[in-house]
Amino acid sequence: MEPIIQIEHLYKSFGDVKAVQDLSFIVKRGELFAFLGVNGAGKSTTISMICGQLQKDAGSILVCGKDAEKSFDMISRKIGVVFQNSALDPNLSAKENLLSRAALYGITGKAFNERLATLAALLDFSDFMNRPLNKLSGGQKRRIDIARALLHDPEILILDEPTTGLDPQTRRMLWNVIENQRKEKGLTVFLTTHYMEEAADADYIIILDNGKIAAKGTPLELKNKYAVDYVTLYGQDEAAVKALGLPYRVIRDAARISVPDTAKVTDLIVAHPELFTDYEVTKGKIDDVFLTVTGKDLPGGSAE
Repeated sequence: MEPIIQIEHLYKSFGDVKAVQDLSFIVKRGELFAFLGVNGAGKSTTISMICGQLQKDAGSILVCGKDAEKSFDMISRKIGVVFQNSALDPNLSAKENLLSRAALYGITGKAFNERLATLAALLDFSDFMNRPLNKLSGGQKRRIDIARALLHDPEILILDEPTTGLDPQTRRMLWNVIENQRKEKGLTVFLTTHYMEEAADADYIIILDNGKIAAKGTPLELKNKYAVDYVTLYGQDEAAVKALGLPYRVIRDAARISVPDTAKVTDLIVAHPELFTDYEVTKGKIDDVFLTVTGKDLPGGSAE
C-alpha cells in the first residue's frame, strides 16, 4: 500500500509547552491507523496540522503527496474530519447543516439531494433529518457528524474520539458504516480513541506520550513486545501450578499464569499435559501495552 500521509520530524510548541516533538510516521492508503495517547499527548495538535488548521514549527506533512500547508485547498477536499466536539450548528436541522457544508464543495441541487439520500440510507437518519440538532440524541448527532465528514466522498477520514459517550449499539453501527466505506471505496481512516477494542482492530498503532512517539507497530507486534499473555488453568491444585515456576494468581476455581508468549504455553502443554485438561489462553491486550509503554491508564473498554 502506498503512503497517503507522510509526517517527518514534526514539531509544534505553544510557549513553553512542547506539544509535538520530532514526530515521523507514515499512514498507508486504505488502512485503519490508530493514534493513541492521554489528553495532552499531542494527538489533536497533530490532527490540526494535518488538516491545515494549525501551522507547524518545523518538519514536513505530505497528504496525497502534497504539502499540507502549500496545497491546503486541494488537501481539504481529500480529507473528512469528525471532530471530538461537534462542528454542527445546533439551531439548524440535520439537513440544513449538511446543505450548508455541501455548498462549500460545490455540491448543490440534484447532486446534493442524491448524496443526502445515499448518506441518510447509509447512516439511517432519514426519520430525523429535518429536526433541529439541539433536539437530537448524542448518537443521532454523531451520525450527522459522520455524514458531514463523508459528504464530499473524501479519501481520508479523520476520527477524533468519534464514539466517546455513545451507547454500544450506536458505536457498532457507526463502525459498520466506516468499515463498509473502507471495503467499498478504499477509505483511509486515521483514528484517535479511548476505546481499546477500536484500537485493537487497527492495521497500525502509534502511542504518543508527551508529544513523542513512545511505541509503534501492528497490534500483534505491540502486544508481543509489551504485553504479557495468560493461560488460565481450571480445576488444578495450586501446588502443581506453583511447581511450574511461573508468576500466577488464583481466581476462584482457577489459576491464571503469566507467560511471555503463546509459544511458552505450547511448551508447557507438551511438558505437563496432565495439567492442561481444561484451560484458556488469553493474549495480552492493547490496554496492557499502553500502560507498559506510558505508565498511564487510558480510559475506555479493554480488548483482547
